[in-house]
Amino acid sequence: MLSLPGYITPDFEKEPFASSPDAAVSAAEGNFLPDNFYSTTVFPEYVKINGEWILLKESRMDAVVVIKDGVPVVTEPRNVKDGDKVVVCRSDDGSNGVYVQSKAFRYETVSENESELFRSGSTRETSQTRDYESLYEVLKYDRTHGFILWVLGAACAFDYDSRKAMANLIKAGYCDALVSGNALASYDLEAAVFNTCCGQDIYNKRVMKNGRYNQLDVQNLVRKAGSVENYITESNIHDGIMSALVRYDIPYILAGSSRDDGPLPGVVSDMNIAQDKIREFAKKATTVVTLASQSGTVAVSSLTPSYKVENGTIRPVYFFTVDISEFIMNKIRTRGLNGANGIVTNIQDCLVNLERNLI
Repeated sequence: MLSLPGYITPDFEKEPFASSPDAAVSAAEGNFLPDNFYSTTVFPEYVKINGEWILLKESRMDAVVVIKDGVPVVTEPRNVKDGDKVVVCRSDDGSNGVYVQSKAFRYETVSENESELFRSGSTRETSQTRDYESLYEVLKYDRTHGFILWVLGAACAFDYDSRKAMANLIKAGYCDALVSGNALASYDLEAAVFNTCCGQDIYNKRVMKNGRYNQLDVQNLVRKAGSVENYITESNIHDGIMSALVRYDIPYILAGSSRDDGPLPGVVSDMNIAQDKIREFAKKATTVVTLASQSGTVAVSSLTPSYKVENGTIRPVYFFTVDISEFIMNKIRTRGLNGANGIVTNIQDCLVNLERNLI
């Protein structure tokens, strides 16, 4: 059973915390932030108000802090209103009322010996066994104790085994919410009806005659039904990822993009609204798993804090990224997520491994 790492609480009786002034604030004018506004990170952050250091409970990257009734509230810059009291500060070392606890949890550490650090990252050539075992442990733990958020790329629906495995993981309780886009839902429903994705058989990879119409036909049928949920129910679809989400009442968000065809009913094309909806999932998440979605991975990592406060206890938020490209692993690592783990592989192998070891 997973044992969560302990939280390292700052000693605010010591300097520079003890003599630090309260965090300075300045009122916003119109929809503009005041000069010298403080920008948040994904790490645990404290703001000193009325002599007390208060932990931000729902932080995220690149937001600001607004003081409301003596409480610091992490707020997207676009949501700041005229007159809001915004924290202004450009130092976060605790000397001016703001402190970032960048090393917040007692994780296992690697040696500082230079020769041992040589292969400390995740690449195609490094062992993935321990990474998989860590993922199994975290998912088993958080199925009961946490909130598991998946960020899923459309490639998941292109393969018979990965599509089946993801649906089974949802049915087994390993998914509390899912973030994806129009393509995943379109391809998954095409697979359910025609056993194809983009006209190609999802098992034997044969291109079907007039297969390019399959996705368009499915999108048209969903529009006729009025929603993905109506179409799955009325067409009696019990196969695939979207069916599992709908039938097991798992919340999801399909965020639109400029490349969408259709899109399907329910796809949120307004990016601000989509971000707000994703943010609601991210605030609940204790584990995030992103699969073959570089844009989704970067977006959700910006919205997800590296910690969560539950019943007065501070625990880490685990972030696992699975992709065939090493680029996204390094991208997430440099964004400063505590507990960030990368597995360099294709999602078919990953999902099949998860299914075999968890179900």
